[in-house]
Parts: sequence; structure tokens; C-alpha cells
Amino acid sequence: MNVGIIGYGSMGKMLADKFAASGISDIKQVFVTNRSKEKLGSAPVGVTVCGENQDLAEKSDIVFVCVRPVDLPDIIAEIAPSLRPDTLLVSLNGNISFEMIGRVTEQKAAKVIPSLTAEINRSQSLVCFNDSVSDEDKACLKTLLGCIGNVIELPEKEMGMGSELVSCMPGFIASIFDVICKEAKKHTEIPEEQIVRMVLSTLSATGDLMLQKEMTFEKVVKRVATKGGITQEGTAVVYEKLPDVADELFEKTLAKRRLVAEKAKETYGL
Repeated sequence: MNVGIIGYGSMGKMLADKFAASGISDIKQVFVTNRSKEKLGSAPVGVTVCGENQDLAEKSDIVFVCVRPVDLPDIIAEIAPSLRPDTLLVSLNGNISFEMIGRVTEQKAAKVIPSLTAEINRSQSLVCFNDSVSDEDKACLKTLLGCIGNVIELPEKEMGMGSELVSCMPGFIASIFDVICKEAKKHTEIPEEQIVRMVLSTLSATGDLMLQKEMTFEKVVKRVATKGGITQEGTAVVYEKLPDVADELFEKTLAKRRLVAEKAKETYGL
């Protein structure tokens, strides 16, 4: 299997590096192209640079298109004549629907949304497929993505909310605990760097504990926040104040996602 990656930005480079180093026996070659050729000078051993997108498309069994939404229609139109009927086209933009892609090509296609945590091989990567994709194609793509973490298949209509929960969530979590650490600093002489490490280590361990022991959030709260105790005072504030913040967070991000999708429809003439 030859894997092609168009676009060598942060996501395209990450995928190329991970695939090349994965040791997956089915991968024969990893090809990359990029509009700015200077970036390709950093391609690692095991990654082959192609001069043109069409050349990459002709050689690849799976083509990942890692470009801006505004550039996607032109890139797909450019490579469509070079794609074999059995080549799987993979878009890394969740707001570009299969209907939009179908306006440009009838190629079998998938959408993939990785997470920043792919950098440590712990991504919760979302995938969805159009009706032309076979079970064999699905298994092949999931095997590839398995080298960067877990793979979650969702219906296309759920990719937006799914993205909020896995792709956007590192940013949400980081911002929440950034606030917590900054507020904690006001009440202590513990150095800020140590506060951050204490909180991060506890956060990571709590997540692992819950996953390994199959504990719910409510069970963790119950175990730690004994009735009438100190922790209960804090969790009561969270349950009283945070729901409004979380609700507004999802309202605004999903509204922005809908706006981006509407603009994309205009680009594709829908």
C-alpha cells in the first residue's frame, strides 16, 4: 500500500512522520507534496517527495488531503483524473461534506479528524465514510490511523460534535486548567510551574484511573467529595457555575462550525 499526503503543514507532516515510522508492514511508500517546496526539505527518512500532486495521486492507494478548506475543491479537481477507481480519498476537514466532495469527484472518500494528542500516539481519531467505501477500505484506513491512537467511526452528521469532544477538547481542557492554575496561584506561595505540574499529573492520573477502573465522573466525585467535607464545597461550585459556561461553549463553537459549513457550501455551489 502506498500512502500519499498532500499538504505538509502541521497535520500533514505529523501523519507522514507517524506513517513512515509506524512499522506497519502494509505500507510500502509514503509520498508527500506541498505548495511551498521549502517545507519538504525536512521530510524524514522513509518519506518520498513528489513534484506534483497528480504524480502523487497516480502512485497512491490512499490519498490524504491536508489543506485549507478554501483550497480543497481545487486540489480535488486537480487530482481527480489521476486517481484510480480503487484509491481512497481522505479529507482532513470535517466541514467539507461528502455531498460537496461529490460535486467534484465520485471517488470513494473518507473524512478523518485527528487530535493534537496524536503527537504522543494517543489521538481519538474520528472517521466517517461515503457510501462507496468498502469494509476492506475501512479496515485499511483504521489500521493506518491506529499508529496514532484509537479510531472512532461516527456518522457524518455527528462529526461536528465529535470534533468538539476530541479534536477541540485539548484546547478546552488546557484553557479550563489554565484558569484554575492561575486562580490557585492567588491563594498560595507554591511556584506557578509546580502548581501546573501538580494539576497536570493529577489530571492525567485521574483520566487513567477512570478508564482502567471504568469509573464514572459521578463515582470519582463521590469517592473524593465526602459529605460535608472540603472537596464537596468545591464540587458544589463547579456543578452550580460550570454548566452555563459549558453550554455557552458548545453553543458558540457549534454555531461557528455551522457558519464555516455554510461558507463551504457556497464555495461548492450548493
